[in-house]
Amino acid sequence: MNNNKNKVAIISSSLGIGGAERFASSLSFILYDLGYEVHSIIINNKVDYEYKGTLLNLGKEIQNDWKKKFKKAFLVKQYLDKHNINIIIDNRTRLQFVRDLVFKLIYGNRKCYNMIHSSKLEMYLPQSVFLAKILYTNKDFLIYVSNDIEKTCKKKYNFKNTVTINNSIEIANVKYQKPFNLPDKYFLFFGRFDEKVKNLTLMMDSFLESKIYENGYQLILMGDGEDKEYIKELIKELNSEEFIKIIPFNNNPLPYLQYARSTVLSSRFEGFPMSLLESLASGIPVIAVDCPTGPREIVIDKFNGLLIENNNKFLLSEAFKKFAFDDELHQFCKSNSKKSIEHLSVLEISKQWKNVLKN
Repeated sequence: MNNNKNKVAIISSSLGIGGAERFASSLSFILYDLGYEVHSIIINNKVDYEYKGTLLNLGKEIQNDWKKKFKKAFLVKQYLDKHNINIIIDNRTRLQFVRDLVFKLIYGNRKCYNMIHSSKLEMYLPQSVFLAKILYTNKDFLIYVSNDIEKTCKKKYNFKNTVTINNSIEIANVKYQKPFNLPDKYFLFFGRFDEKVKNLTLMMDSFLESKIYENGYQLILMGDGEDKEYIKELIKELNSEEFIKIIPFNNNPLPYLQYARSTVLSSRFEGFPMSLLESLASGIPVIAVDCPTGPREIVIDKFNGLLIENNNKFLLSEAFKKFAFDDELHQFCKSNSKKSIEHLSVLEISKQWKNVLKN
């Protein structure tokens, strides 16, 4: 395509494990199908998810030491200029004002859409309203994945050019064979092992408190991340290796989802968690704590899952027991899972992206 208006760069930390990274992968397909020439630019050398279009992997080209960070920024500018890209979707966490100001200067007069994926706003915006206004001028657009995040952000920063576009999901219509490494009955967590965010200790404590392992249930933790060894050691300390198992990350979680009794989310905070969408799209109900933000916009209590008070071990253990033993409630939630997120289908979310990028 020769028309500059049809060229877009999605700039992300990586295409590795994580909801924001999964989003970048999905968005590349959405924009490609809308007719855009898509370029994915990643800062770190981690590619687990498929993508559409061209990839510039800066982590592979340049070793990630602090002296070369400005070289990466220079290569981004060079790449944007070379390919005549005039639309930027910045999907990175933005924690350092000086570095992010450099990126804004590199983007120049291009249209810039800045993603905010978490209720923890300081991961994407300066705490100072004054500094935030320097980074995000009237020509920049802020896109939130959750309505609650947008409300919170507007109240603090009073930005005008904002919109919420939820994460999208494909409804799963293919039935997979059960992987050999799964037990007969299990609850599933899948995602990044990041204790500060995911609060896996709460999940494990609640599972053990429920004692449903006495009826043959296991808790399966599927993923990877910086706290994997910590979680392994904790499982040993809890003498629960027979009931709580870690299995490797898989970029296609569907075979593991489809045979789970339920998936579980116990996070301290979120944005608009992809794991809940993927579970429901597979026809599997969810147990989620009502953390900021996202779960309450996805989970309808006792309709497509169980939504419980955040950081409450007793209520989470009760939720495990409800879904383990109340077959009528579990089946009702399961029957509603897919239809409860039809409004988040790729087709519907694509329409929203089309409108935002056109306007």
